Amino acid sequence: MFSTTFLDLPPLKGATGSVTLPGSKSISNRVLLLSALCQGTTVVHDLLDSDDTRVMLNALRQLGCGLDINGTTVTITGLGGQLAHPSPIEFFMGNAGTAMRPLTAALAVLGGDFTLKGVPRMHERPIGDLVDALRLLGCNIDYLGQEGYPPLHIGQPQLQLDAPIQVRGDVSSQFLTALLMALPLAAQERSITIEVVGELISKPYIEITLNLLERYGIAVERQGWQRFVIPAGSRYQSPGTIHVEADASSASYFIALGAIAEGQGIRVNGVGAASIQGDIRFVEAAEKMGAKVTSGPNWLEIRRGAWPLKAIELDCNHIPDAAMTLVVMALYADGPTLLRNIASWRVKETDRIVAMAAECRKLGATVEEGPDWLRVHPLPLGQLNLPAAQGQWQATGIHTYDDHRVAMCFSLAAFNSAEVPTRIEDPKCVAKTFPDYFEVLFSVAHADPAKIPVICVDGPTASGKGTLASRVAAQLGYHYLDSGALYRVTAYAALQAGLSLEARDEPAIAQLARNLPVRFEGEQVLLNHIDVTDAIRSEQGGMNASKVSVLPAVREALVDLQLGFRRLPGLLADGRDMGTVIFPAAPLKVFLTASAAKRAERRHKQLISKGFSANIDSLRADLEARDARDMSRSVAPLQPAQDALQLDNSSLTIEASVEQVLDWWQSRQVFG
Repeated sequence: MFSTTFLDLPPLKGATGSVTLPGSKSISNRVLLLSALCQGTTVVHDLLDSDDTRVMLNALRQLGCGLDINGTTVTITGLGGQLAHPSPIEFFMGNAGTAMRPLTAALAVLGGDFTLKGVPRMHERPIGDLVDALRLLGCNIDYLGQEGYPPLHIGQPQLQLDAPIQVRGDVSSQFLTALLMALPLAAQERSITIEVVGELISKPYIEITLNLLERYGIAVERQGWQRFVIPAGSRYQSPGTIHVEADASSASYFIALGAIAEGQGIRVNGVGAASIQGDIRFVEAAEKMGAKVTSGPNWLEIRRGAWPLKAIELDCNHIPDAAMTLVVMALYADGPTLLRNIASWRVKETDRIVAMAAECRKLGATVEEGPDWLRVHPLPLGQLNLPAAQGQWQATGIHTYDDHRVAMCFSLAAFNSAEVPTRIEDPKCVAKTFPDYFEVLFSVAHADPAKIPVICVDGPTASGKGTLASRVAAQLGYHYLDSGALYRVTAYAALQAGLSLEARDEPAIAQLARNLPVRFEGEQVLLNHIDVTDAIRSEQGGMNASKVSVLPAVREALVDLQLGFRRLPGLLADGRDMGTVIFPAAPLKVFLTASAAKRAERRHKQLISKGFSANIDSLRADLEARDARDMSRSVAPLQPAQDALQLDNSSLTIEASVEQVLDWWQSRQVFG
């Protein structure tokens, strides 16, 4: 998962391949709570691992549920509809509405001494209609801050079941879902009726709830969308084992990707047309815009059809979350697209109507907005510039409002015809539902290699270039290449394969080097997923590297390998010929220097910390001799590229050096 403060997406050209989606957030959190309310044990497979599900898991653990977590499989020992904790409990619910609302209702019916709070945005998300309904039932709930909003305190109820429970349906379907999940706990003696006041929005999410309740033994009688009856004698029964479908809302980004991007198409694994999730109907909207979609029991295949996409007018009540993706698709359409009945966007993680409109305008589009609608005008499509286009694509930073869906939607703007980059601020917010979203996107998207940014760092031995380069790479979310280590790894791999390091085995070593399964994570070197850092950093490792470095076929093979490290979203390349030979057009080259005395001091501390004896004067003499040899070599001599910026870090901390390189990089970006 990207933990950077921003992620720059270079202009993307196309996409081909397959993706496997994480589990549905809506299903995951419902299944967790329902399993906790059962008697006995439930094994949940393919559970989403995200911020929201971790919030729910933590809450269940606080309540005394038995939890055994093994990857995406969770075994839950339920509470049997009774709480074992008489002592007060305070729950932190983050910004997880799918955890906050149902848990509030269940705890209010069961009773206790509970406080529920969250992040500041959670305290701005309305819950008053749910609280009003629960109070009519006889639940004891107090507001600890602003009336109608969390945080809440829950006490012991005095349940009154003789009249229907009324709840508004036009703000959030989660209020009705919460009641449907909580009231079976009180329906042992008599049936309980819920009446919806006003139009029920997001009906497909209620269908998910009803479907899952049936899996757990609760057969709710639905009378249209206004009246729901929970029968007397209802009791939760564990299904034993249950599988969580992949998230249909998350599928929308890759359905849109297939519709927008050039290529052979995208296959989405984990969800198909028969999904119980309402957002699967996003497929219909994408097809109306021109996407070509085929599907099977647990998969979808999408490719570009009509281009430009077709403008549409759509009532989005049935796909409230996935409809956000249509906003960005509309930028690639042949006219204005109107999305209606999206009032629920205003009470989500942020006011999504305001957010989507504001970020589209920053991209250059004209957007009109109303209380429950958006009209989005397209932007130019290269050779297909249309009269309806109102502006030009702009390179901009997308503010994500701590909203995962905003971040994922606007990643699709990187396919713009102006070939300008797009910055996603706070990319880690996708952890709410899809922690690996950007990694999955980059696994299928492709770009012109010349558009993928590269930063080169070179310098003399012991100048700290490896530490600097790996830290800058981590700050930017870029891949890291330690080219100096490649010869060491090649020699190590050759010896492991039973080869000599002599010229007679040159062809075999070159072939091995061309496909070397090496990866750099920070200052760790992984060969075929095994950490070989210490093995190659030894003195013998350096001598072995010198032997293979003089073999021309090996050097040629490693050039190809190094060029292959230039992958989305960018590369930080550390090595003496990175900026002069391998990536001569790199937009930033840094030549890192330090005095021989300072480098000797650093090397001395490093060796002493590892338990080796060392003499600082000898180390300095060795470094000066090494510098002289490196600068006079006929192949890849130690010298800065003509356009390199020199950074003397003799008196700088590593943090200051990293900050300087990042400042240089930022000054060259179109974002300012």
